[in-house]
Amino acid sequence: MNFLRSMVSRVPAAILVLDWLISVACATAEPAPNSARDLANRLSELQDGTSYTRLRLEVKQPGDTTRVMLQLQIKERRTKDVADVIYQVLWPKERKGEAVLLHKPNGGPAAGSLFMPPDRLINLNASQTSDSLFGSDLSYQDVIENFFAWENQTLVGNDVVNRVNCLILESRPGKAESSTYASVRSWIDPRRFVPLRVEKYMPGGRLARRIDTTRVAADDRGRFIPAGLTVRGLRTDSFTELDGSTIKHGMAYANADFSPEGLREISPPHSAAD
Repeated sequence: MNFLRSMVSRVPAAILVLDWLISVACATAEPAPNSARDLANRLSELQDGTSYTRLRLEVKQPGDTTRVMLQLQIKERRTKDVADVIYQVLWPKERKGEAVLLHKPNGGPAAGSLFMPPDRLINLNASQTSDSLFGSDLSYQDVIENFFAWENQTLVGNDVVNRVNCLILESRPGKAESSTYASVRSWIDPRRFVPLRVEKYMPGGRLARRIDTTRVAADDRGRFIPAGLTVRGLRTDSFTELDGSTIKHGMAYANADFSPEGLREISPPHSAAD
């Protein structure tokens, strides 16, 4: 989620969304990063390409009571210049077909469309990207934004998360980059290149979201990814859990797939090899 797609989109979880949407990692044979920019570039570049993800999203109350449970599919394509993401509800039946399309040029604001079956289409502008994704503790911005591509990247320390020694990478947008967040801190497992924790801060230093990786798995290319996530935002009456079941890369998407008309199509896509 982005964690997703920075984690929310590339992971069977956000991909993220986050897209905490999602940041994926290389295998252990990769050499250690030489600098903050080197580390951020690796995490950013690994998001490029096309992918298809299925996951479960649950919005829970303290005490672990489930308020919302959705089965989702995510269609995504990313380059250094632009990102396109579609989130679609597959289950429950009464919400099947609900969808959101997000488009974000590099450095520019995100925009998109909401689709409510059978034929209601709502345009989203940049001021609405901080709104909630399907009532969860993730925002639209979280699943489309790639903060590892921001201009300013700094290593600010070390910390232990889940018994793993992590590098803490702080990302800040440059003057030409659009985000409601002033900074993002990521706790990176330097062996597997997986973000084990992400904290997003508003101007003034207020913590807006905390995303913890609860499960790490290998994807279809053998790379480690955050496959389970817990998201906590400003609301005290809920938190969100995401758990991925499927992720495939190298999908044969067309431009029409990432259009308002494409939101009506909920069939799984074909891979480029098909």
